[in-house]
Amino acid sequence: MMCPTPSVTFEQPADRADELAGKPGVVRFLEIAPLRAVMVDGDGQPGPDTFGSRMPGLYTTAYSLRFALKRRGVERRVGMLEGLYWTADRATDLDVILGPDRGTWRWTLFIALPDEATPEELADALGKGRAKVPPEVAANLRIETFAEGAVAQVLHLGPYADERPTIERLHAAIAAAGLRPRGRHHELYLGDPGRSAPAKLRTLIRQPVEPA
Repeated sequence: MMCPTPSVTFEQPADRADELAGKPGVVRFLEIAPLRAVMVDGDGQPGPDTFGSRMPGLYTTAYSLRFALKRRGVERRVGMLEGLYWTADRATDLDVILGPDRGTWRWTLFIALPDEATPEELADALGKGRAKVPPEVAANLRIETFAEGAVAQVLHLGPYADERPTIERLHAAIAAAGLRPRGRHHELYLGDPGRSAPAKLRTLIRQPVEPA
């Protein structure tokens, strides 16, 4: 049986700023270009206890690269923290995924890196990042190219714990467009929970998609 043709046109963002633009609750369909990022994996309940030991590796790598580029006249800001999430059993039921038991959760945290960086600058920055984390984390800290392709995304305004209605809106729009989810749930943290009130936190929620 042939798959129906999706009823949406995927936007080609003009740049990273365009890619990250959005209004709360408004779903966009985008074609995302590959990017290079420093990444690290983890499992279990996301939060300060599990993220904390990994953050120094990510940010040291990203800032070391920023300063290396600045020394040769290239000005680039450090990117936002991003996260990919899935479960060990590949569950798709939101009641299960968002339930109180997060023991099966798996995740990858990452920060996008500038295209201008040379292989030597990347290797040096990664070495500095690995020196800032425990050996078991350092072994997993890496730089990879991440190719996401066709996605649907929506801006969530408010606490992370209140994301479910926004996720449901996103998945409903995906189905209405003749598409289905693929890959991993992706969150892009535009707000800083240490500086912003929970009600003002801005998070892009992104889901890779394919024809249903």
